Amino acid sequence: MVKGITFSVIGSALFAVLYYYSTLLTPLDGEQIFGWRTLLTFPFLTAFIWMTRQQHMVITLAKRLAAQPQLIFFAIATSIMLGIQLWLFMWAPLHGRALNVSLGYFLLPLTMLLTGRLVYGERLTRWQNLAAGFAAIGVLNELYQIGTLSWETLLVAFGYPGYFVLRRKIEAANLGGLWFDMALLLPAGLWFIMTGKVGFDMIADHQALYGLIPLLGILSSMALVFYILASQMLPLSLFGLLGYVEPVLLVFVALFLGETISGTQWLTYIPVWIAVSLLIIEGALGLRRMRAST
Repeated sequence: MVKGITFSVIGSALFAVLYYYSTLLTPLDGEQIFGWRTLLTFPFLTAFIWMTRQQHMVITLAKRLAAQPQLIFFAIATSIMLGIQLWLFMWAPLHGRALNVSLGYFLLPLTMLLTGRLVYGERLTRWQNLAAGFAAIGVLNELYQIGTLSWETLLVAFGYPGYFVLRRKIEAANLGGLWFDMALLLPAGLWFIMTGKVGFDMIADHQALYGLIPLLGILSSMALVFYILASQMLPLSLFGLLGYVEPVLLVFVALFLGETISGTQWLTYIPVWIAVSLLIIEGALGLRRMRAST
């Protein structure tokens, strides 16, 4: 249990470091950073799957795609949806939009709850209903102040639930599905690298990139591996609670990069943070009951 918690916190910290890391890769733009991250993460993910003897997930999904070619379109769709999220994660810190993305990650647990209610008919608990109410206050304030939530916030908060629903629909919500998502992103990653504004000749003028680019792949892979290991070691409820560590760290990164929360925005963030706190309390109480019954 302790090892799983440690791995989860390390994974969240590495994702936060990765969030900041893109700002060190100047003059690469967000698209090229996404391309390098995709190309360098895939071999590490493949090695991890084979080293942990979970390749049967890849093989099983490959057989299903061969037997049901229509599923390939869904597989391409989930790959594109994941690719957009990976790109946004690297793009936002470069363009002063890190806080908007972090707000999306704070809202994500709540939009996942609503997705479960609307798509799968799952019932919300009293705590979850209360959390949804506080989150609604924050969203309504944002709508009142600027007329809409930022597209970055909406893309994270609603893009990931759609991605997970589609993966479940094609029965690919496992490492095999993730492997195919990353594999299908390789051509796009290579294209962004080759057509970006910084060619290989310009990289020679920024020699620090020779070390920074490979380190990008190592950081991304390590964060993913720690995340996967933690998911396998911890009860799902505890793993979900620890997932709230990451958006907190992302806010700190955004503030470190010079972004600020204005006076009116506090009325957005505070209710959302209260909503997340309520979900944490509910999860902690649930874990306590589980331990008491065993």
